[in-house]
Amino acid sequence: MPESPEVLRGAGVSPGVGHGPVRTIAGAVPEPPADDRHGGDAAAERDRALAALEAVAADLEARGARAAEAGNEDGRDVLNAQALMARDPGLADGVTAAVDGGTGAARAVFEAFGVYREMLAGAGGYLAARVTDLDDIRDRTVARLLGLPMPGVPDADEPFVLVARDLAPADTAVLDPARVVAFVTEEGGPTSHTAILARTMGVPAVVALQGATDLADGTPVLVDGSAGTVRIDPSEEEVAAARAASAARTAALEESTGPGATKDGHAVPLLANVGGPKDVEAALANGAEGVGLYRTEFLFLDRSTPPTEDEQVEAYRTVLEAFPKGRVVVRTLDAGADKPLAFLPPPGEEPNPALGERGLRMMRRHPDVLTAQLGALARAAAGLSTTLQVMAPMVTDAAEAAFFAAACRDAGIAHPGVMIEVPAAALRARDLASEVGFFSLGTNDLTQYACAADRQVGGLAALQDPWQPAILDLVAPAAAAGIPCGVCGEAAGDPALACVLVGLGVTSLSMSAPSLPLVRAALARHTLDECRRAAAAARAARTASDARDAARAHLPELEALGI
Repeated sequence: MPESPEVLRGAGVSPGVGHGPVRTIAGAVPEPPADDRHGGDAAAERDRALAALEAVAADLEARGARAAEAGNEDGRDVLNAQALMARDPGLADGVTAAVDGGTGAARAVFEAFGVYREMLAGAGGYLAARVTDLDDIRDRTVARLLGLPMPGVPDADEPFVLVARDLAPADTAVLDPARVVAFVTEEGGPTSHTAILARTMGVPAVVALQGATDLADGTPVLVDGSAGTVRIDPSEEEVAAARAASAARTAALEESTGPGATKDGHAVPLLANVGGPKDVEAALANGAEGVGLYRTEFLFLDRSTPPTEDEQVEAYRTVLEAFPKGRVVVRTLDAGADKPLAFLPPPGEEPNPALGERGLRMMRRHPDVLTAQLGALARAAAGLSTTLQVMAPMVTDAAEAAFFAAACRDAGIAHPGVMIEVPAAALRARDLASEVGFFSLGTNDLTQYACAADRQVGGLAALQDPWQPAILDLVAPAAAAGIPCGVCGEAAGDPALACVLVGLGVTSLSMSAPSLPLVRAALARHTLDECRRAAAAARAARTASDARDAARAHLPELEALGI
């Protein structure tokens, strides 16, 4: 049934419901005039610009400290990273060069940030999502130099729904969840800092919602962060029903404990996606049975040289020790494209980095880095009862799978696997299955490549939907290739889609830690046969929306969970 015009759909990135009037981010900072010139004292103008950058960096660190005091350590880490951006020597050099050429301080700052902005935007993926962070630092610095009010969250006497084109981490990390009942943004995606911090804070959030900023201040809205919807001017009955559904979901989550399994006892291990040791606590608190995706690139980012083998061993072992009876699936360094590293430059200019030298392709150019990482992983697992599984990203064919499996064997790693995120690998999964012991489906990239839709372009959200029947058609052969096949993309954290994936034959699901309880509850209320019927119905549909509706018709308990 089509939704009414009063219901807007975006991408739900943090579950729950929030109801209140719209309040928008205030204080947009204007671009300094292109012909802005200083009075001739370049040294004084330079000092003024650099002092403003340092003041912004100090303010960001102070906000990070306040976030940590409130229990939001992720917020502190994000803001400390922003402070490092503000203090970047290359940025200071760019500002100094512009001022020495006669440009005024505010315009010099604006232009220096512009250079970095173009680099990140062109990289796409994870780094493109950091453009908002740069814009926020730039605007805060320019506002100081021009004597303008600092951009930020509006004051309000009542709880409200915060709406923005995108939210800066400096604002998001220090928000009071008792005052801001939900976030809605026009841009962003599941990997944006807005999404990450919203999930950490437990605040419902919907991103990539076209027309969000057209909502007038004061408009009452009902935000459903699970469904990804915003209902305009809801009735009291609709608000009451949404809150009742949310309460039912909370109760169901409290009842749902233990290992993941369907109602009739078909085991489906539920694992967590982590970026390092700091994510282990949340994974354990939400009942993770292990780690299905350890993103090791966070050890390597923002460095001019690779981490030492001892540094790697320490980080890996901390995560492995946390799951003595489970498994930890480690993804080897996924460098290139949206995660370029200074010490691993691409072989030349790449017009489309997402289709260039990344993942295993990059590691084959730098085998010493791969060998060091595999050696560190083998050392970290020595003497532990945890099952270590290691997989390579961006694998296309059986030859690449065989190369990686051989590298793992040489390092003493017994369980090599590959990620299925390239459509060619999904279509010929049986060829790859003869070379490795397991698959992990990266649905984020698989969807991006199959639908030719950049993950970071909000306007293409409809094409980035893993409910697309074509994506389910790619999952099916990988799940039927005869070896264990997990899913570690955002799709695994969608409770309805998780049931469909199990119905397709997927053997484990890995997701962000806060998503685990709801997926566990959804599986526990449906039989394997219901999941299979839901999967068949979804694949038979013609659109993502139809696939979602068709699957839900075979998953009757979702409504009781408020999903």
